[in-house]
Amino acid sequence: MPALDTSRPPAPHEEIQQWVLDSYAELRSLRASLHKALTGQALPKGGTLDDIPEKVAVVATELATNALAHARPPTVVQLLRTEKSFILDVADEEPGAAPVVADDRPSGHGGLGLQLAGNLALEVGWYTEGDIKHVWAEFPVPPA
Repeated sequence: MPALDTSRPPAPHEEIQQWVLDSYAELRSLRASLHKALTGQALPKGGTLDDIPEKVAVVATELATNALAHARPPTVVQLLRTEKSFILDVADEEPGAAPVVADDRPSGHGGLGLQLAGNLALEVGWYTEGDIKHVWAEFPVPPA
């Protein structure tokens, strides 16, 4: 199975909101809160989010589920923004476990979250910072 490319998200960016998760039960409120945070963002005149909130929510659920399953809590989810993109950053305390993209796993056997993220996001990457691993996905801010 191939490893995800090591890279940092686009910069400079600012934090829109942060969530700290300790359990799978918190994923539902994360999705709702992400949707609210994204739809509350100022967009270029004439720009519309279309399906960006749904894509971000799906990817957030997948990445946070991976972090909760493979690392000890807490999992920290951040929604960031650059001039041209939204960045979802999911951090956990398991820096030695590189994210792996499942490539030949049969449907229904799990492990396809990073593939899904790669299909829905502009770019997906990961990096470590001290004892923290970050997996991130980038989504476009709609143009005018």
